[in-house]
Amino acid sequence: QVQLVESGGGLVQAGGSLRLSCAASGSGFSIFAMGWYRHAPGKQRDLVAVITNGGSTNYADSVKGRFTIARDNAKNTVYLQMISLKPEDTAVYYCKANYWNSVFHALDAWGQGTLVTVSS
Repeated sequence: QVQLVESGGGLVQAGGSLRLSCAASGSGFSIFAMGWYRHAPGKQRDLVAVITNGGSTNYADSVKGRFTIARDNAKNTVYLQMISLKPEDTAVYYCKANYWNSVFHALDAWGQGTLVTVSS
């Protein structure tokens, strides 16, 4: 079982920066990928960025060049550094982990979400 706890959201002006964190806890698991999704009112939940256990990354076109995803494997934590924020980045951001349990079943875990609001 894996539990994810997110932090770092808040209210910023356009052009500002925020750093989101997501810490995984539990036992008997091995994470092979983590990512960030966001859900804005009136829109579907979309992928923002992902990172594999090998360090490969991928980003949505809308955030390339502005957002950076990174992992600290020793701390089971993933980060999303966001710069040059735009009002259209306003959303609830959710952390997701893909992991193997102790009997090598592939499972998913989701964080509770953290709100990012960017004012114009």
